[in-house]
Amino acid sequence: MDKIAIIIDGKEVEAKAGQTIMETAIAAGIYIPHLCYQEELAPGGHCRVCTVLVNGRPQSSCTHPAAEGMVIDNDTPELLEERRRIIEMLFVEGNHICPFCEKQGNCELQALAYRFGMIVPTLPYLHRKIEVDATHPDVFIDRNRCVLCGRCIRASRDVDGKNVFGFEGRGPQKSIALNTKGALSDTQLDAADKAASICPTGSIVVKRVGYAIPYGKRKFDKEPIGSEIEKAK
Repeated sequence: MDKIAIIIDGKEVEAKAGQTIMETAIAAGIYIPHLCYQEELAPGGHCRVCTVLVNGRPQSSCTHPAAEGMVIDNDTPELLEERRRIIEMLFVEGNHICPFCEKQGNCELQALAYRFGMIVPTLPYLHRKIEVDATHPDVFIDRNRCVLCGRCIRASRDVDGKNVFGFEGRGPQKSIALNTKGALSDTQLDAADKAASICPTGSIVVKRVGYAIPYGKRKFDKEPIGSEIEKAK
């Protein structure tokens, strides 16, 4: 079948064969909150912010294919609270002090917190101490702000063709690794690479461009994250 009919939050929408739930929702002007998903990258299913209920069962919408007759719940109080909780945990696991971050106003994690009404976390911060790698002449990586979305990994592998980044460790010890035993300066990463600009937080940042966009003109200063999808239809 070339066309598939599914229901999202009581609204019947049309999907194309091979589309994921996320792709279908975006095409229909329905915003499903997400963090690791990027249209130009292969889906990762890492962050679980985009979890929806498919016929009553939780599924990652960025990886789950649309199928005829699916009934999907996306905008329920329970799901919104679960997403808010995930975002809160990401905040307290890292060093996300927004006023001091170059990515503020353009940070997707910060924007999601605002959308979910999370002004201050209720959980205690872990205060992990992880060294910042600023050895590269044009890019620095601050793993304190990494949310393990895997965007840099997929971008470096599939777009840049360099495999600069990867995951290592498991559980609380999981982190972004480099394809070298040395520092970031020992990799092939270039400031023009997709992997250098695709980070949703302030973890991987190109140097000498911080605070270049004034208040009021940053990406999320005037409209909540997801507004561009909701206004498309």
